[in-house]
Amino acid sequence: MEGVTLLLVVVVLLAVVFDYINGFHDTANAIATSVATRALHPRQAIAMAAAFNFIGAFAGTAVAKTIGSGLVQEETTTQAVIIAALVGAIVWNLVTWSAGLPSSSSHALIGGLLGATLVASGIDAFKIGGIVGKVLVPMIVSPVVGFVGAFGLMLGIYWVFRKVRRRPLGRVFRRVQVLSAGFMAFSHGSNDAQKTMGIITLALFSAGVIPDVSVPVWVIVTAATALSLGTAIGGWRIMRTMGHRVADLEPVHGFAAETTSATILFTTAHFGIPVSTTHVISSAIMGVGSSRGPRGVRWGVARNILVAWVVTIPAAAGVAALSWIVLRLVELG
Repeated sequence: MEGVTLLLVVVVLLAVVFDYINGFHDTANAIATSVATRALHPRQAIAMAAAFNFIGAFAGTAVAKTIGSGLVQEETTTQAVIIAALVGAIVWNLVTWSAGLPSSSSHALIGGLLGATLVASGIDAFKIGGIVGKVLVPMIVSPVVGFVGAFGLMLGIYWVFRKVRRRPLGRVFRRVQVLSAGFMAFSHGSNDAQKTMGIITLALFSAGVIPDVSVPVWVIVTAATALSLGTAIGGWRIMRTMGHRVADLEPVHGFAAETTSATILFTTAHFGIPVSTTHVISSAIMGVGSSRGPRGVRWGVARNILVAWVVTIPAAAGVAALSWIVLRLVELG
């Protein structure tokens, strides 16, 4: 029993570390466009993002339940599996953060969980329907919707304000973008904090602490706090990529990208679909950039981001599988 308790403590601590890293790794998702367009000063943007991330974490638990019980058989999930999953996600997040690549923390965690489960219990422990319906399909569809939605919104804005001069239009949208940035930060919190809630809840159920995979209130508060603190630190490496290197953004572009992304994230969180905030906002930025023409996006940078998207799940899964094997050898030794 003492061993189980110790492992559970390790799981919770690692989950908090992951959530904290998720915060500074994905800060760019919420505020890069606002900072790039100078709608907000970096310090103001980070403070607002941290506050709305915290508030957004209380918006629901549907995504947390998907992570906790919708992807793998919870009865086969041990504390060692969860520890290995978190190690895989943390390592991949740190690798991509150091490289300045906006990869998905959500998919890193999902990949870690799948990789550790595969070596521990085999593919029979997978809930294939949940993996396909709530991970693989949204992974493909959400960036497409983000791109097309942001592109379409930009065309609509251009048409509505076609008689307004560029400079006055910029001043209006610089103010309005503060609202879209807040909406984006809120949606980011409602989606991303729930992944950590789900993994902690799964660990509690595995240890027999709770009777079913329902998220306790203290888990919600812990995840919200860790994410918002990480956001407050800021992720400047990735922010430069998102805000400047993919496309040149003006306030109207930032508003369109943030509004599109936040709407998608808020909707998917409501239905318990753990989509990647990184994928959605990156594709939305490409969409608004493309509204200027093919040269409106730096496609070489976009290609590097796409590679990180594709590699994230298998890379995190590989690290998690190796971590589980090491843990198992230590246990047997």
